[in-house]
Amino acid sequence: MRVSLQHVSHDYAGTEDSAATHVLEDVSLEIADGDFAILMGASGSGKSTLLNLIGAVDRPTAGSVFLDDVNTSLLRESGLTKLRRESIGFVFQFFNLIPTLDVYENVSFPLSLSRAKSIRERVEAALAEVGLAHRARHFPNELSGGEMQRVAIARALIHRPRLLLADEPTGNLDSRNGTMILDLIRSLREKHRPTIVMATHSDRAAAYGDYVIQIADGRIAP
Repeated sequence: MRVSLQHVSHDYAGTEDSAATHVLEDVSLEIADGDFAILMGASGSGKSTLLNLIGAVDRPTAGSVFLDDVNTSLLRESGLTKLRRESIGFVFQFFNLIPTLDVYENVSFPLSLSRAKSIRERVEAALAEVGLAHRARHFPNELSGGEMQRVAIARALIHRPRLLLADEPTGNLDSRNGTMILDLIRSLREKHRPTIVMATHSDRAAAYGDYVIQIADGRIAP
């Protein structure tokens, strides 16, 4: 999936006691179909906001976000929901697993929302890919941090998205587990060929991408 941002800005509305917060300002970038792009910058630079805009979670205050030829800025909420459900996978720093569901149920959850067919076969295949078939009936509190992130990756890829967004996926892991997750993302990229956009502040993580887009103070750094 091709990603294009054209003169995108994003503000968070102010209150009676505070002015609006300018998070992104006049951001333009192009990410080709199948690329593994790295968004790199310090905390507060705007990386997560940029991922949310690319992933159709937020709308820009100004400018346009295109996924292939679709201007997501113009879609209604129902259209955004359909796009996210069918074409975009998300991986977060803190895993965002549902604690009351076991591993199998966490991974199958996106498919149950879309009424997909062959759910069991697809979940079993996804868990096998991330090396957790034997943990299918365990709950998140019974897993290590690395295992929880592998479950999150299986869940993100279960509907075979064309775009995978990862927000500091190793930020809550030790070095060993972080390397394992990065190796897994790279191997899944080689197998399934999604476009990947990963936000990080780590040089080690950034080395896994095809190229780095530096962000500083809400702008693309020269």
